Amino acid sequence: MKRILLPIGILVVCIVVAGILVRSPTEVAESSPEIISVAVRVIEAQLESVQLTVESQGKVQPAQTASISAAVAGPVAWISPVMEAGGYVKMGEPLLRLDSVDFETARERSAAALQQAEAESRFSASELERFLELAEKNLASDSQLQDIRRQAEVNSARLVDAQASYRQAKLDLDRTEIKAPFNAIIESRDVELGQYVSRAQSVAVVHGADEVEVRLPLAIRQLGYLDIPLGSRGVLSGEQAPNVSLLGYYGGEAHNWKGQLVRTEAVIDANSNTVQTIIRVDQPKSADTNNTSSSQIPLPIGLFVQADIAGKRVDNLIVLPRSVIRNNNQVLVVDSENKMYYREVEIFRLEESRVLISSGLLPGEFICTSPIQAVVEGMSVQPIIEVI
Repeated sequence: MKRILLPIGILVVCIVVAGILVRSPTEVAESSPEIISVAVRVIEAQLESVQLTVESQGKVQPAQTASISAAVAGPVAWISPVMEAGGYVKMGEPLLRLDSVDFETARERSAAALQQAEAESRFSASELERFLELAEKNLASDSQLQDIRRQAEVNSARLVDAQASYRQAKLDLDRTEIKAPFNAIIESRDVELGQYVSRAQSVAVVHGADEVEVRLPLAIRQLGYLDIPLGSRGVLSGEQAPNVSLLGYYGGEAHNWKGQLVRTEAVIDANSNTVQTIIRVDQPKSADTNNTSSSQIPLPIGLFVQADIAGKRVDNLIVLPRSVIRNNNQVLVVDSENKMYYREVEIFRLEESRVLISSGLLPGEFICTSPIQAVVEGMSVQPIIEVI
């Protein structure tokens, strides 16, 4: 009997309790979820006047290169001690001399021929003058006067020829001494002492020592950042030539040089779509080897350098860190209610560490700089203003 009544009793009790719970449910008070604002760093947008800079890199090359040749032929009799690779020579300084014995002899013979021609010319001139006086007195015939005049003209022509021969002989003698055409650095010497040098044979290759050049490739769009006339030809004037700062590492140390962009090449490289610009750097005039300051170190040919070219100044730009750009042309703007939204902007220039914005933002707006991954349009944030 217990086995039957006990389960039935338990079932009845459960049904009664369930009915009571259904008829009198517990009411829970409604409450709004607590929203936790995300703390973000922001920067205030401000209009600025920006001095643009164009960066590039290239190798130093000589501004002048000359292959010095012999103007006359002969054996090498003397070579200057500085006539070695890396040697420095001043303009007009002798580099080598050829054996001049034959040329001295030719000059002496030309001088003797010149003296003879001068004597013959003077005698013919005096004879012509005398016969002219006789002809006026009818004491000389016309045929005699014509012969004397012809002889005077021939002797005068021989004098001119003798003078030219003497000048040529003197010039050939002077050319046996080969001099530096400008202040130069010796790249190579092509002859040795005692070697016979033919006319027009190269004896040395030299580079100009007063200035060097750097060829820098620039993308076509970068030309628009420079304050130079795009259609200019030839060398830019001093006022138009932008200043250039060069940085190179030489001897394990960083050195700086100053130069100017003097011209752009007319041909656009079809492979890289770039234009070659030429930077000219004046070498220091002082030859003081004890001065080790960066400004006095000559810029070595072949050195790889980095260049910063001063560009144009542009007004009304907003300068922000490059990291604020999202989705190529958007930024996150925090409004006065601390709500954050996406905003499309027009990028004037994208640099390595900053972005220059020309439109899309107003001065005084706050731009988010925090690297937030999940962004919801209109989300509440807690801005923390950064000071640049």
